[in-house]
Amino acid sequence: MLIPNNSLITATPEEGRELAIKMARLIIKATQPDEAARTRLREVYANDAMMLIQIGHVVALEFATIAAANNYWKA
Repeated sequence: MLIPNNSLITATPEEGRELAIKMARLIIKATQPDEAARTRLREVYANDAMMLIQIGHVVALEFATIAAANNYWKA
């Protein structure tokens, strides 16, 4: 399941950010299901500033989607 609990609705922006990180991690796992391969690749991206920036970009995109789904947590 790529969207935990099948919902983008969260109580707070902090929960939304946590969900965005989880979703980004799940898409990596779905894209590369081989755990050994992911472990080997972790050393590559952990030491590459541009790859880390791209990871941040993926999380930001996921968070933007979640924020919109939550009406930006407006009361």
